[in-house]
Formats: sequence, structure tokens, C-alpha cells
Amino acid sequence: MKKNSRHSSQKFSLGIVAIFCCSVLFAQKNEMVKIVKSPSQNKISVFIGNKIFTSFLYPDTLEKPVLYPVHAANGIVVTRGFPFNTQPGDPTDHPHHVGIWFTYENVNGLDFWNNSYAISKAKKHLYGWIRTDKILNTSNGTKGIISYHANWTDQQKNVLLEETTRLEFSGMEHQRIIDRITVLKADTTVNFYDAKDGLYGMRIAHALQIPSTKDQEFKDNKGNVTIVKGVKDSIANGNYLTSEGKTGDDAWSSRGRWCKVYGKMGNDSISIAIIDHPENPNYPTFWHARGYGLFAANPLGEKIFTNGKSSKNLLLKKGESVTFRYRIVIEDNKTTLGVDDLNKLADDFCQREITFRLRLPLE
Repeated sequence: MKKNSRHSSQKFSLGIVAIFCCSVLFAQKNEMVKIVKSPSQNKISVFIGNKIFTSFLYPDTLEKPVLYPVHAANGIVVTRGFPFNTQPGDPTDHPHHVGIWFTYENVNGLDFWNNSYAISKAKKHLYGWIRTDKILNTSNGTKGIISYHANWTDQQKNVLLEETTRLEFSGMEHQRIIDRITVLKADTTVNFYDAKDGLYGMRIAHALQIPSTKDQEFKDNKGNVTIVKGVKDSIANGNYLTSEGKTGDDAWSSRGRWCKVYGKMGNDSISIAIIDHPENPNYPTFWHARGYGLFAANPLGEKIFTNGKSSKNLLLKKGESVTFRYRIVIEDNKTTLGVDDLNKLADDFCQREITFRLRLPLE
């Protein structure tokens, strides 16, 4: 009996050592992140393992700050090139879809989402602007950090909301992660009226679109009509999958803790997942995931996503704030991220948000 007990103890100890070694090996795969500031260009570049990952762009010539372009670990650009660097086959609809962004369609009646260079001067007063005025912090390491302050304003630069955002970047050989926490503080009474276009979005590369030969027509809340042309080539091969098992165009308007878009780009399988957080308003989020390439999480667009059965209007009084937390995971490999992988990444993000909260400067 004692012999068996000692043998079991040895096996247990070896198991612990094996787990420890695996953990160490896993940790060693984390690559160093370097943040490079270019203040004269209002640009901050993010390098992971000496490869460019993305750039944070915040000039006043842009109607909002964005991450653009965004690369997978293998160097492939996974965001649409248009309007700055149009690639063959790129759709040229929705010029406000640039890289990765965080905006909303209806804040006190102002449209922050659809604003772009394409809006005429006569209509600009109907749109809002997000102006980055302070870079609060940057740091390098196994996690790179950019923290910034921005003001959500009307065209006269009257401030509706103050934004404080922390972006945390990390990566391994085949993976890139962006963790985001954004605090919006009201400078006046602010209503986020239930609207379709929001909140955390990106425009994916042409290859990750869902193949469709039909033209589609979309209308914003100002009545502007956009025609999205059908795909005429064989490049597009994407698909969606949600945590609740919804696929393809059925992902749109559904809810879930995560959603991924995936497809082949070159010789690799690419997957991009957006992960929601349980402390976000109206969790789990609705997915504003369009086959033509818009991929967004919108917890505040309940009315259109439920066909008018319910609605969600968020009210902030002066001095009140709301916090949003999201994770984006980009993977390149022989296969795409599986359900178990994504659930683990989502669980990890839920635990890490406590650290975010402690570090983020709140006013």
C-alpha cells in the first residue's frame, strides 16, 4: 500500500513538473512588443517580435482614432486597404470603415459612426467627431500599452463625452491580441439612442468576406443610401461563427460572448474573433456582422436586432460614466481558432479585466 502511495506521489509530482514546464514553454512563446511614437504624424506604431502589427492613427483629419492597418503574425494585412491603401478587389463602400474603431451612430442625435470625408459640408453639423488630445502612456514589454484621452464633440468642438482608453497588445508566433477598455464620461446629459451602427467595429480584408454575387443596399439614420457591390471574383471565402453556433449571415443580429470571422488568406487559415465581457452593458452583445466585411459588436442596437420587440437606450447624466471592454484575437495557422480555444480566451479576458481596472486612470 505504501509502495503504491509513493508511486502515485511520484507520478503526481512528475505531472506537476510537466505542467510547469509546459507553462514555462507557453510563456516563452510570448513575443516582445515595442511601441514607437511619431508625434508629428499623430501616429503610434506597434511592433510585435520586430514585425509591424498595427498603427494607432489620431490626426484631426480623421473623424475618429483608428488602428490601421492590422496585420496577422505572418504579416498578412487582415483589414481592408481602402480608403488609404486600396488593394485589388477591395470594395470601396462605407469610407468611414477604417481599420478598427470605436464609435456610435446616435449620441444626442449626432452620428459619430458614419462621419467621414465623404459627408458634405452642408451635412457635417449632423455628425460628431472624436478628437484625441492626450497620449497618457505608452510602454513596451511582453505587453505593449497605449493609453489615450479623447473628446467626443460636435462640429463646434463642444464636448459631449470624455473618453479614456487603454489598448494592450500582445502576441505569440501565430497570434495577436488587442485588449481594450474604454471609459466614457459625460460632460453633459448624454443619450445613446438605440441604433444599428455601433460600437466596436472593424472592416475586414476582401478575402474574409462571405462570397455573394448580389448587390446590397443599406441606409443610415440620415437617409444616406450605400450600395455594396456583389463579389465578382473567387478571393472572398470568409464565414462567421458565434459562441451560440450561428454561422454566415445568421450571425448578424444574434447574441453571443464571442464571434469569429475566418477564411483562407494565402496559404494560411486566418481567424479574427471579437470577445465580449460580462461587465459590459447589455451582455452578451448583439453582433453587427455583415457578410460584406463589417464586423462589429453593438450592445446598444437592440431595437433593430430584435425587429422592434425591445430597445436599449443608454442615458448618462453629467459626471456619470460607462465602461466597455473588448478583446480581439487574430490567429494565423493551418486551422482556425476552435470553440474551446475561444472560450478559454474569453475566460482569460474576464479574469484580466480586474488588472485593467486597477491600472486605468479614471477621472
